Amino acid sequence: MGATEIIFIFLVYLLLFGAKGIPSFARTMGGAVREFRNATDQIQREILSSTDGIKEEVNKVRNAADAADPFNSPPARPKPQESKPSEAPTTEESPHKPNS
Repeated sequence: MGATEIIFIFLVYLLLFGAKGIPSFARTMGGAVREFRNATDQIQREILSSTDGIKEEVNKVRNAADAADPFNSPPARPKPQESKPSEAPTTEESPHKPNS
């Protein structure tokens, strides 16, 4: 809901019930928002807990497959390249530099 919609609803409520009904309206709206947030939190918790079971099953199957594969070995690490000693700078002038 946008701000204009909320203001419109508030004005209609004010016209129908008067200024005395504003505190009860605020309590009702606060309770509704609280219930909505609790419901969304509960749904998120349920979704996350259901995926935990799936993750555990996938890990079990993966571990069983890894244990059953005789050719399964960790990939070999590449050997670090040996650095060549740096060559001594030459006295030749670069073709890009003008001779002085």
